[in-house]
Amino acid sequence: MTKPHPILGIIGGMGPEATVELMARIVKATPAGDDADHLHMIVDNNPKIPSRIAALIDGTGESPAPELVRMARGLQAAGATFLAMPCNTAHSYAQDISAAVSIPLLNMVDRTADRIAHRYRHVGLLASTAVVRLRLYHRALGDRGMVVLESHVQDEVMEIIKAVKRGKLDEKVRHSFSGAAHALALRGADVLLVACTELSLLADAIDMPVPTVDSLDILRDSVVEYAQANAS
Repeated sequence: MTKPHPILGIIGGMGPEATVELMARIVKATPAGDDADHLHMIVDNNPKIPSRIAALIDGTGESPAPELVRMARGLQAAGATFLAMPCNTAHSYAQDISAAVSIPLLNMVDRTADRIAHRYRHVGLLASTAVVRLRLYHRALGDRGMVVLESHVQDEVMEIIKAVKRGKLDEKVRHSFSGAAHALALRGADVLLVACTELSLLADAIDMPVPTVDSLDILRDSVVEYAQANAS
């Protein structure tokens, strides 16, 4: 008889490549000697979720909340025992998702803030304009005694995010990202926080003396730690 084991449900598609990247990072981070040692994952990689930007910033689009809730419930019904969502902006709806299911959602924003709390003071934020305006990390980090430094080239950061969504990860895009990160370091950031899963795909472009924390890595670590803690 097969023993019960943790099953991860991924609320994905925001964007699709970031979802695949999270899966790849989980596989690489999992201590395994054989296939059976890896984590069972059920993935709803749905790029048709209504635009978070249109709903949260522009005020012109429908709320993604009903679709996110539907996906979470579907993953639970399919057997998932815990959830992860590799999209920082979509965590605006984390409470809606958690209230709709009886399994835990590993909150990437809170877990990232917890991981860097008491280690740094000034956090340089590299994130979508939605995350900045909604102050998701401002609140989470501020509650833990940290100060957020916003990018002075936020429009450029958004263009980088859009380029990644179009599949452009060329040297020009990487150079622009590195420049935005460098500017935050010069302004006094003692850590750079990559808080957009599209930007996570470019995180290796940052080569500076200031430490870098990638929220997608924090989510990866949280998934692996949760799975190991709850394994039979």
